[in-house]
Amino acid sequence: MSKKTIALIAHDAKKKEMVDWAAKNAGILKNYELCGTGTTARRVAEATGLNVKGFLSGPLGGDQQIGAHVAEGGIDAIVFLCDPLTAQPHDPDVRALLRIAVVYDVPIATNISTADCILGRFASQD
Repeated sequence: MSKKTIALIAHDAKKKEMVDWAAKNAGILKNYELCGTGTTARRVAEATGLNVKGFLSGPLGGDQQIGAHVAEGGIDAIVFLCDPLTAQPHDPDVRALLRIAVVYDVPIATNISTADCILGRFASQD
């Protein structure tokens, strides 16, 4: 059985929170394939030593790339720490990613509490 894949995405105001969460959970996350949008993937990889496949930056199409992988069955969960207090110029892409996750029944966490729940569920299934 292949490893589950978790996508990591964070808006600018949430990148530190994502890095902190990934560092705290590195011992668990090392058991999964990880991918993420541009800067988020790079920062998580640098801070944790985890292998995180980087896609384009979200505003440059990274959200859409991850959405395509969801549709192809290549992503099992998404941790998307979004900033609800700041307008995002690529909001249509963000909404499209949320929609595709719902359509394909892929769990998507938009905050740390939900990310912890998803990770705990995955770990209990392994």
